[in-house]
Amino acid sequence: MIRWPDRPGSSDFPNTIVALRTQSPERAIIRTAEWSAAHCYSRPVCGTKPALQAYLKDFFLTQFSNLGLAEPILRAVSAQGYTDPTPIQAQVIPAMMAGRDVLGTAQTGTGKTAAFVLPLLNALSGERRRPEPKSCRALILAPTRELAAQIVESAQAYSAGTKISVTMIIGGVKMSKQVRAMQRGVDIVVATPGRLLDLKKQDAIRFDQIQSVVLDEADHMMDMGFLPQIRNVLRQLPKVRQTVLLSATMPTDIRKLADQFLNDPVDIAVAQVSKPVERIEQSVRFMRQDQKRDALRDILVDENVETAIVFTRTKHGADRVCKHLEADGIRAAAIHGNKSQNRRTQALEAFKARDLKVLVATDIAARGIDIERVSHVVNFDLPNVPESYVHRIGRTARAGESGTAIAFCDPSERKLLRDIEKLIGNRLAGNEAGQQDEPQSEGRERGFRPEKDGQRRRKPRRRNRSRKAGGKAQGNAGRQSSHAS
Repeated sequence: MIRWPDRPGSSDFPNTIVALRTQSPERAIIRTAEWSAAHCYSRPVCGTKPALQAYLKDFFLTQFSNLGLAEPILRAVSAQGYTDPTPIQAQVIPAMMAGRDVLGTAQTGTGKTAAFVLPLLNALSGERRRPEPKSCRALILAPTRELAAQIVESAQAYSAGTKISVTMIIGGVKMSKQVRAMQRGVDIVVATPGRLLDLKKQDAIRFDQIQSVVLDEADHMMDMGFLPQIRNVLRQLPKVRQTVLLSATMPTDIRKLADQFLNDPVDIAVAQVSKPVERIEQSVRFMRQDQKRDALRDILVDENVETAIVFTRTKHGADRVCKHLEADGIRAAAIHGNKSQNRRTQALEAFKARDLKVLVATDIAARGIDIERVSHVVNFDLPNVPESYVHRIGRTARAGESGTAIAFCDPSERKLLRDIEKLIGNRLAGNEAGQQDEPQSEGRERGFRPEKDGQRRRKPRRRNRSRKAGGKAQGNAGRQSSHAS
């Protein structure tokens, strides 16, 4: 039996409740809510059954030990230093353990990886037979190689006390090693869509034994053009399966994908992407494009900057910034799509080990890469998509820490800044008055403003209008004379 403290403001709330040591914590919560509602039927102060159930969920799902996870997994989670689940974990884990499909919306840095990895490991820990050759039991799709590697690292850490096997299938490396790994059969495959389909074409992997599939950062996969490949994969999976789709945003195409491939999913929304964490100190600095190099150097040489990630809009821009930093005596490395997987991995490892102070990246690193103690994020170029700004600055202030995010804005990026501030709902520090922002009058809004847009002002059109008017007058006169004749 377990003692249940009085509900705040309700002296009639029951103090004793049924034991919760059952195989299904979700079922235990429902049973407890039903029991309590029955006992409080004539007492309105106890609230409705849904309210009781919501209270029970909030009360009992505040520790990993109450989620019903297997002991080896709980020990691994504890060894990583975690005791309390994040909001997304507290909702996704019970739903997945109950066998439900899940449609989850949560921004990066909220603990989504553990939210789907832990219930997958819990389900697989009860399997007694080995996977069949070329098959897997769970499939996790990720948009980038770095995120796939991050998921594999987490899965291996949480499954340390089990015999669950995990392998990664990504591009940029030789396929032969991945083919050999699949020949034995594995429990969990973490893959990028393109390389997964390459192995499928070569008959190096089977989909018929997959019990669960997870799409992580689904909106990012859509942005990268993977949506047709994802549909191709999902159509080849068994009809009876568990499908989990997690996304930072929920655009129309992702919603359609969910409607097509998910079966009565539990809809979970936590920490909207438009709201950056409050622990990030954000600011913007206005300057010309040719001033950004010196401004970046001045920021990074400050002793308060322990480590920093600098984001650029293009691959060539990342290489150029990295070259300039090295010339200024600041150790840096760049990661982007043109770099080989080995070089990208080496750069990330060196940055994590503090051998590098600065990592220069395109948006390839803006999602899912969990690097501890990144003190600063600098947006050297503002992103074209405002949501990417939130993902970028989410690389700092992780795991309860604070961080600093600085954005550079040249005259050609003023509209991008307006879109970002509209998304997050406030002006960045340094732009409080909005003087660099909105037009001052309707007349100026229609015209080009060189001090605002970085483009030449339109030429006056009076002369053109007078010529056109004169032409019309002459034409009318000509037509009148022709009619008169």
